[in-house]
Amino acid sequence: MSDPTNVLSRTNDKPARRRWRKALYWTAAIVVVLIVGVLIALNQLTYVPKEEALAALRSGGGVTVAEQSDWTRFEPDSGEARQPAVIFYPGGMVEPESYAPLARAIAERGHRVYVVSMPFNLAMFGANRADGIIAERPEDRYVIGGHSLGGVFAARYAAKHPDTIAGAYFLASYVDEGGSLSDSAIPALQITGTKDGVMNTAKWEEAKANLPAETTYVAIEGANHSQFGLYGKQKGDHDPDITPAKQIDAVANALTAWMNKSGD
Repeated sequence: MSDPTNVLSRTNDKPARRRWRKALYWTAAIVVVLIVGVLIALNQLTYVPKEEALAALRSGGGVTVAEQSDWTRFEPDSGEARQPAVIFYPGGMVEPESYAPLARAIAERGHRVYVVSMPFNLAMFGANRADGIIAERPEDRYVIGGHSLGGVFAARYAAKHPDTIAGAYFLASYVDEGGSLSDSAIPALQITGTKDGVMNTAKWEEAKANLPAETTYVAIEGANHSQFGLYGKQKGDHDPDITPAKQIDAVANALTAWMNKSGD
């Protein structure tokens, strides 16, 4: 004869298991809803490239453009690019295609340029993606940098790879303590705009302590934060006094001049 106590115990277990299943289902559903909500919010907050930026992604005019899963490469048609090659980390919440005009302008001046695509358009989730670029052409020399938040994480990469990186550059960006280059022999370039309404000037001034002794500073008159790329006016930014084309041309000239000087 079966023990009635055991039968009662098994009977009581069934409602408990059902309650646990329901709780797990509801927890899973809430997590899914939260993830979907975050992705929708990120999509709405993301700055997308203008048509002029998308047009710069087409090969032609002396520049070949090749898109890969983690980056887009811009290089002179001849394939004989000048050294060093340029690795570019986009600003936070800005789609990488927005920087195609700047990358093309640098490639027109003879350098190979890689614009990196970041997970969720945030460099913090893809800070080491330069690894794949360098592995593709280990014989090249590289400078790394980026715009705004992209520059912060480019600095962290440079700080961890002082024997691989030949220079670091920052467009409306700064170096935090996590990427300090103050004790590094790596040369650096800081490019800012006089009409930038987004970059925290106080933090930028404080962060100069994290830069190497060999740092070049360039301030572009009339340039704002948003026109380092072509994605429209960023929230909080000031109106520029120069056109996007003039700002991009000035940035490309300053970056190229610095690379030529650093390579001497």
